[in-house]
Amino acid sequence: MPEISRFFGIIITMYYNDHPPPHFHVRYNNQKAIVSIQTLEILEGELTARLFKLVTEWAILHQVELMEDWELARDNQTLEKISPLE
Repeated sequence: MPEISRFFGIIITMYYNDHPPPHFHVRYNNQKAIVSIQTLEILEGELTARLFKLVTEWAILHQVELMEDWELARDNQTLEKISPLE
């Protein structure tokens, strides 16, 4: 599962050939979630409100890049790193 970004200890990844809808995976300590790229809803798992706010703030800034990486992953191509939240 390629890591595409990391910030404040939050790890953002995507799987190759993953199931729709387009999404990314979030890990932070014991918390895990799958987040929709298009709606930024948590599809599976749970995040604290503070963590979810940081993740959505980052994702809003990088939605186009996330969709580009989703398409690359669907085609089994190398994913691009995405800038962290600063």
